Amino acid sequence: MPSDDEKYIGYLIADVARLLRTVFDRRVRRLGLTRAQWLALTRLNRRPGLSQSEVADMLEIEKATACRLIDRLESKRWIERRPDKKDRRIKRIHLTARAIRVHASIWPVAEKTVDDALSDLSPDERRQFTDLMARVKGKLQALAESDLAAATPEAQSENEARVL
Repeated sequence: MPSDDEKYIGYLIADVARLLRTVFDRRVRRLGLTRAQWLALTRLNRRPGLSQSEVADMLEIEKATACRLIDRLESKRWIERRPDKKDRRIKRIHLTARAIRVHASIWPVAEKTVDDALSDLSPDERRQFTDLMARVKGKLQALAESDLAAATPEAQSENEARVL
């Protein structure tokens, strides 16, 4: 009999996300990609010209870890660092033509992984599931923004003043 934890929505969402990444990871391994590498390529494809710090933030990793990852991607000739036009201390990271081809080969694998995961759902259930997840995501984004605003020094000073 499943424990209550297995029915808790937070655990289910986390487990589904983890399992999707695991299955996808195994499927793209044949392309010579690690999870960190395909995540970086995907982020850089969406937002070309990120700085190393921005890549670290997007991947939620330390800057030193991002540096090593970017070095490996550069050694595979999947990315190139270009100087920033306004700040010569910053290097902007761009995918090479080779990485764009690799990224293009990742997308069908991602679609197939999601299709396989949702194959037991009818088309109507898939649409409903997608709509519900989009609503939850939107609510979480709004909560994250309001939490960030509440964490500013000005908001903290206001909260402290209310307590006093």
